[in-house]
Amino acid sequence: MPRYFLGLDVGGTKTHALVADEIGRALGFGVGGPGNPQGVGYEGLTRAVVAATRAALAAASLSQDQIVGAGFGIAGFDWPSQRGTTLRTLDPLGLHAPLKIVNDTLIGLLAGAEQGWGVAVVAGTGCNCRGWDVNRREGRATGMGDWSGEAAGAYDVVVKALQAVSYEWTRRGPATRLTQAFVELTGARDTADLIEGLATRRCHLEASAAPLVFRTAAEGDPAAQAVIRWAGGELGGMAVGVVRQLNFEPLAFEVVLVGSLYAGGSILVESMRETIQAVAPAARLVRLTAPPVVGGVLLGMEQAGMRPSALRRALARSTSELLNGAAAGIRD
Repeated sequence: MPRYFLGLDVGGTKTHALVADEIGRALGFGVGGPGNPQGVGYEGLTRAVVAATRAALAAASLSQDQIVGAGFGIAGFDWPSQRGTTLRTLDPLGLHAPLKIVNDTLIGLLAGAEQGWGVAVVAGTGCNCRGWDVNRREGRATGMGDWSGEAAGAYDVVVKALQAVSYEWTRRGPATRLTQAFVELTGARDTADLIEGLATRRCHLEASAAPLVFRTAAEGDPAAQAVIRWAGGELGGMAVGVVRQLNFEPLAFEVVLVGSLYAGGSILVESMRETIQAVAPAARLVRLTAPPVVGGVLLGMEQAGMRPSALRRALARSTSELLNGAAAGIRD
C-alpha cells in the first residue's frame, strides 16, 4: 500500500502545504494565508495550516487519514516553551500520523543540503540562521532581529542605505546615487524633501525598496556596495556563530542560502563567503532553488522511519513540475 506524507512551510506572508508519496513524487500543493503566530496569533496559525493542508490533500485526492508522517516548518516557533501551544494549534488538522514541528529555517536546510545537515541562512524581509549536525544537534541564532544583532534582511538593507543618504545630506559622508534613487522612488522634490518626508512619515520606504539598493550597487556606487557588503558580513557572522556552536570549523559542509535577498547579486554572497570561510574554510555556499516546503515533506518522511535524503532531488524536481504545471493551467 502506498504511503503519503505532508509537509508545511508556515511563514509571515503565506503558508505552503505539499503532499508526496514515498518515491518522492509530489501529488498536491496548497496555499494558505500568513501563519506566523507572532503576527496573526495562534488562531491565525490554525486557519493558515488548515486552509493550505485541505487544498493540498484535495489536489492529491487524498484524506488526512492517509498521511503517515508530517513535518512543519513554522516561522515564529522559536523556543521549547512554545511547543505545547503550537502542537495544540495543529489539532484541527485531524492528523493521526507522527509529526514534527521545527523553526521554518530548518526545513530550508533539509530542502537544500545534500545530506540533510549543515547551516541554513534565511534572508528575506528579515533574517535567521540555524543548523543541524549529523546527529541533529541544533545550533541557532536568536531570531530576534536588530536588538540581538541579527538585522540583515531586506528591511535592514533599506535602513542602512538610508543612513548613507543621511550621511550625504548632513555632510558626514560622501555623495551616493542612493539619494537620487530614493528621491525618485518616493516622489520627493529633492534630498531635503525626502529627509523631511521620512521624518514626518509623509514618505515611506519599506523592504520592497531593497532591490533598488542592489541595482545601485551593481551600477558601481561605493556607498550602495558598502551596504550590501555589510549585509553579507552580518549574515555570514550569524552563520559563523552556528558553525562554532556545532564545531563545524574543520568540516566540509553546506551553507544553504534561503530567501529572496540572495537574488540581489554576487556582492552579498561573496561577502558572506569571505566571512564564513575565514572560520570554516571547507564550507560550501549553495542557493536553495526548491520550495522550502520540500524540506517539510522530508521531515515528515523521517517521522515515519524513512531516511529520505536520497529522495531530496527527486522530490524537488517533481514539486517544480507540479507547480509549473499548475501555473501553466492557470495561464491557459
